[in-house]
Amino acid sequence: MESKYKEKLERILGDNFDLKTGPERNGTAQVMFKRLQGSTVSSWEQNFVRQRFITFYQRTASDLKLMNLDLGSRDLSELKQRFPLLLFRETKPVTVIGPYSHVAKLDKFLHPSPRGRRGSAGPASGRLSNSSPRQRSEEMCPICMEPMAAKDTEQLRCKHSFCKDCLKQAFSYKKVCPVCGELYGVLKGTQPDGGYMDISKDPIPLQGYEKYGTIVIKYYVPDGIQKEEHPNPGQPYQGVSRTAYLPDSPEGQAILKLLQRAFDQRLIFTIGRSTTSGRSNVVTWNDIHHKTSKHGGPSHYGYPDPAYLSRVREELKVKGIK
Repeated sequence: MESKYKEKLERILGDNFDLKTGPERNGTAQVMFKRLQGSTVSSWEQNFVRQRFITFYQRTASDLKLMNLDLGSRDLSELKQRFPLLLFRETKPVTVIGPYSHVAKLDKFLHPSPRGRRGSAGPASGRLSNSSPRQRSEEMCPICMEPMAAKDTEQLRCKHSFCKDCLKQAFSYKKVCPVCGELYGVLKGTQPDGGYMDISKDPIPLQGYEKYGTIVIKYYVPDGIQKEEHPNPGQPYQGVSRTAYLPDSPEGQAILKLLQRAFDQRLIFTIGRSTTSGRSNVVTWNDIHHKTSKHGGPSHYGYPDPAYLSRVREELKVKGIK
């Protein structure tokens, strides 16, 4: 993927992140996202880049097809040049992996239709090996990247298929299709119980939204004891009180409704380590960015920030709130 989709990966990473891959173990490689030296981006921006990469990876992997070819005397280097997005493994027969449409074009190139040949004699110089249909073209699991056995495959209503064990493990983390993001059931977070979300209005506008007043959101989550779903069950955690601001515009009101749904689904907060104080076992934001200041711009979590509302909408969408 690093060699075939270099430009797309660079667009996802932008100017602030680098992607590193660890050593491969048991067919699995670890992927790490590192902020470049001098970068001042926040942890939620790092998470957003990570989520974009996961979506790109899953969508790319779900479209992969595998085909075995007996190329005879055909020059493999010519095919590599003609089909740059395909990966050719120089085995016997040659194994080809790549996007379905490109594999289909390769197959058509190697096997022109009888009408296209106009009565030409002799077999094509490259032809499919006399393997079973399963060997010739196998659907690969987008998660483990291995061919799927029919009896161990599960297809979702969005028509994407996975190994049953892979899908079970993916759903234990997040009940959405790993490829297209369609939600299956209601996503519930680990936000502690007992909190509330209070909404009020302020007539004074935010910078960049001078035609509108301000929506004031007050969150409160009390102290408590961690449950099994939290990092340290049985240990106490420190609660939190936060105030956030939205413009009272049509788009701001729409975002407010999404945030209320996210709060009801326990997705706004979680328990973990505070990025500001460094303390553990405290209630922290759960990767849905809030504007906690009316002023100062993005670097101070305030306004003006023209891209904020569209950005937070994307963050909510990642969690199934749309």
